[in-house]
Order: sequence, then C-alpha cells, then structure tokens
Amino acid sequence: MDDDNQIFVPPSFMAAYSDARGRLRESADVVRARYELCEDLANHLVEQAQTLYHVQAPSESEILRRIHAGLSGGESGIPPGEATWIVVRLAELLAWPCPDLPAADA
Repeated sequence: MDDDNQIFVPPSFMAAYSDARGRLRESADVVRARYELCEDLANHLVEQAQTLYHVQAPSESEILRRIHAGLSGGESGIPPGEATWIVVRLAELLAWPCPDLPAADA
C-alpha cells in the first residue's frame, strides 16, 4: 500500500485480504476502509468487554469467545477473517490473552 494515504494497515490485517501469494484480493482503498472500520470496532468493544467482565464475571477468554461468536454470525456482516482480527486486536487492547478461536470457514 504505497500511496499517499498515511494510514498504516498492519500486515496482520492485510493477511485477511491476501491470497496465497500475498497479493491483495481487494483494492488498497477497500482494505484500508475495512481496516479503519475493524480498528474502530475493536476500540469500541473495549468498554463492552470490560463491563461484561465486571458484571457477569466470566473469564477473559470466554468473553472474547462470545464476542467472536457474535461477530462471526452471518447477521453481523463481518467476514470471518475480520471477526478473528477484531477479537485478536481487542485482546491486545485489553492486555488479555487471546484464546484459540474457531477457524474461519472457507
């Protein structure tokens, strides 16, 4: 993504939009827009995850699994690769260990 836009899209997110040879399957603009959406969503979910932890008191891993299940549902509109990336990013933001998440269906 070597254009004039200054938004850095991390390789971990680009992988969700790359083929086996590392080429993007979407335009750089689409990937960048999706990255911004996913980063914003991960940041937005921080407060919700913390609230769930203090109110329901399940484990950090269980909260992350539940959020992943919600994002992975067909009604969310989030592709499986993005759902996983969002939850991994959420775990980073919370400084929680990320559990093993179900593999994305091909």
